[in-house]
Amino acid sequence: MATVDVLNIKGDKVSQAELADGIFGVPVKSAVLHQVVKAQLSAKRAGTASVKNRSEIVGSTRKLYRQKGTGRARKGSIKSPLLRGGGVIFGPKPRSYEQKIPKKMRKLALKMALASKFKGEELLVIDRFEMKKIKTKDFVASIQHLNSGNALIVTSEEDKYLELSSRNVRGVKVLRLEGLNVYDILKYEKLIILEGAIKGIEGRLLS
Repeated sequence: MATVDVLNIKGDKVSQAELADGIFGVPVKSAVLHQVVKAQLSAKRAGTASVKNRSEIVGSTRKLYRQKGTGRARKGSIKSPLLRGGGVIFGPKPRSYEQKIPKKMRKLALKMALASKFKGEELLVIDRFEMKKIKTKDFVASIQHLNSGNALIVTSEEDKYLELSSRNVRGVKVLRLEGLNVYDILKYEKLIILEGAIKGIEGRLLS
């Protein structure tokens, strides 16, 4: 197993932690990461563009004039797509942009994203990140001690003080273990994992 230094909130080494080779030692393939990130971003697209077709227009269904003898085109009702205020032909409707990714590929991509941070020396493990109160200034000071102005912080459980203290800090995001995903790991320059969350990550990805 690989080992990594465990730091305290001031950036001083306090111990070491072991990292599973089955996660942090897997070979990184950019094609797999690209496919999973692309699918993740596509799933966020709303696809809300919508128009009304002929059946959805509110209006009379009365025939405007007789079928023959007028020399004009035969129109069924005022809701005809050829008339102003009528329905739209082949217009957009709400759609899903979701791309299906196999579970094994999603899990593999998550391992690769974590491995890329470890191999690139962009992974920090800290023993705890305690905030005694909601104070953005104190949070920023702690981040500066860790030299991590652009970072994703992964916690093992809900920490209200930490989450609220960090929400207005640009370039930093606090994410609970269950929300860990490939896009956020790759988006931020540094990955900060609380020591207690390592077992949760291993339990999720090695099962």
